[in-house]
Amino acid sequence: MRKALIVGIDHYTHIPSLSGCVTDAHAVQAALERHAGGTLNFPAPQVLTATGPHRTVLKRELREAVKQLFDDEPEIALLYFAGHGYLEDTGGFLCATDCESGDDGVALSEVMTMANKSRARNKIIILDSCHSGIVGNNALTAGLAEIYDGVTILTASTSDQYAAEVPGGGAGVFTRLLVDALSGAAANLVGDITPGSVYAHIDQSLGPWAQRPVFKTNVRTFVSLRKAEPPIALAELRALTRHFPAPDHAFRLDPSFEPERSLEQMQDPSIPPPDPAHTATFKVLQNYARVNLIRPVDAPHMWHAAMQSRACELTVLGQHYWSLVKRGLI
Repeated sequence: MRKALIVGIDHYTHIPSLSGCVTDAHAVQAALERHAGGTLNFPAPQVLTATGPHRTVLKRELREAVKQLFDDEPEIALLYFAGHGYLEDTGGFLCATDCESGDDGVALSEVMTMANKSRARNKIIILDSCHSGIVGNNALTAGLAEIYDGVTILTASTSDQYAAEVPGGGAGVFTRLLVDALSGAAANLVGDITPGSVYAHIDQSLGPWAQRPVFKTNVRTFVSLRKAEPPIALAELRALTRHFPAPDHAFRLDPSFEPERSLEQMQDPSIPPPDPAHTATFKVLQNYARVNLIRPVDAPHMWHAAMQSRACELTVLGQHYWSLVKRGLI
C-alpha cells in the first residue's frame, strides 16, 4: 500500500495569498497517482487545496492530515506541500490558511517527529515552500540533521532561500521540474524513478545560480516513486551480456551490419551486402548507443563504425548495466 497527502494552498486569510500552489498540487497528484502503464501507484491520494474563503486548509486540518498520513504502515507515506513557509530561530513552519504570523503554522519539527516515529517503511517529504531546506535540521546544533531510518526529504530551496515561481506562470519552478522528473525525465533504463534521481534532475536543471534544492535521506532499501516507460526494451537490456560477453569486449562490425548505404556503395563489389541477421543485431546495438550504453570505436557514429569495419564498446554506464544484468539484478 502507498499513501500520499498532497497539499496546495493559494488562499491565506491574514498573509499574502499565492497563485500557483493549487495548480502544482494537482499536477503532482496527476504525476503520482498512476504509473506510465496506467496501473495505480498512489491510489486515491488525499488532496487538500485552499482556493478561496470557502475552500481553506486550516492548521488543525493540515496537522491532522499529516498525522493520519504517518499513522499507518504503508510501503511509502509521501507528503507534498506547496504554500508559504516561515522561518524563525526555533525552526521552520508550514503555513495554513488561517496563519496570522507564520510561526503559528504547523512546525516542521512536529512533521519530522511524526515521520521519524512512523511505522511506514519509507517516509518521503517533498516541500515547495520558502526556507523549506531547514526541515530535519537540529534546532540547537547547526549542520546536524536528525533523520531516522527510511526518511527522505526533498525541498525546493535551502533554509535561507525563497522558492521561485515560473516567470509569468505562478507555478513553482521546483514543482515544474519535479513533475517533469516524475513523468519520466528522471527514469533509469528500466523505468524506475527514485527520490535521488528526481533530486539529480532538479539540481542539474536549476544550475549553480538559481535556488538550490535540498536532498536528505536515510534509507537502506531501493525506493521507486513511480514507473515510467523505459527508454529501451527490457529484453534488449537483458541481452547486453550476450552481445558483450565481457565488460571490455569490443564488438567487431563490418558493412553487412548496416542496411543503409549509397548507390555507389551498393555497386561496389568489395562491400558486402546487408545480412538480415546482422542488421537485426545492429538495430539493437543502435538502441544501446541511443541510451549511451555503447559507443563506436574510432568512428563518429555507429554507421561509420559498420561501414569502416570498426567496433563498438560499452561505455561506463554500459558496464554498470552489464554488471547488473550479469548479477541477475535486471
